[in-house]
Amino acid sequence: MNCDDLLRALNEFVDGEVDPSICDTVRAHLADCNPCQIVVDNIRRTITLYKAGEPIPMPPELCRHLREVLKAKWSKHFSCSQG
Repeated sequence: MNCDDLLRALNEFVDGEVDPSICDTVRAHLADCNPCQIVVDNIRRTITLYKAGEPIPMPPELCRHLREVLKAKWSKHFSCSQG
């Protein structure tokens, strides 16, 4: 298994829904691949934080900036050309 193979199977592995025979292959890859270990660890932490259900408020400036960026992209993508 290489890193690309691991990334394709990652969601099922982290959720514990992957074929048990693949789990051994994934674990073997993770034992020797620090970048993939970091990816899996970050995904597990993200899932744990999400399941905890504690909302983290966004700073007002970030919220304003995000709205502006999304509005600009929406307008650019969905603008009607007149011709």
